Amino acid sequence: MTVSPAVHHDHDHAACVADVLARAEACCGASGARLTPLRRRVLETLAQSHIPLGAYELVERLGESGERPPPMSVYRALDFLVAGGLAHRIESRNAFLACGRAHEADDVIVFLICEHCGLTDEVASHAIGRDIAWATRAAGFMPRTPVLEIAGTCARCRTPPASANG
Repeated sequence: MTVSPAVHHDHDHAACVADVLARAEACCGASGARLTPLRRRVLETLAQSHIPLGAYELVERLGESGERPPPMSVYRALDFLVAGGLAHRIESRNAFLACGRAHEADDVIVFLICEHCGLTDEVASHAIGRDIAWATRAAGFMPRTPVLEIAGTCARCRTPPASANG
């Protein structure tokens, strides 16, 4: 897998980060949880990247701003953010991504992960969630985290079909 350091994303990135932080503030305010300065910086760093980041990558990025928290502190912040639905763990990458939206209880989170640039989009599907709930109930199984990861090639990295060139 090749990961490009500069990923292009067609949206207002500052607004994207602001939305993630505003949602976190609202969620923490509603639940009485504290969005500590470190938790906020970890979430902001995740929100600035649409590529999942590992804990040690987060430590390095936080170090670029002059602060270098211990890895265990970053792991604790990540645990808090994931438990609160503010970030997701991408199991196949052992990395984390800021949650871009609120989800319904029956939704299954689907991550579309580009194998070339690392860009990861998050989509939710109520229909897939309904089908998985039916299948797991039929098997007598209680799922903990209904998440699907789909690896492939994003639109930016795909080469146009030969017929489109001529």
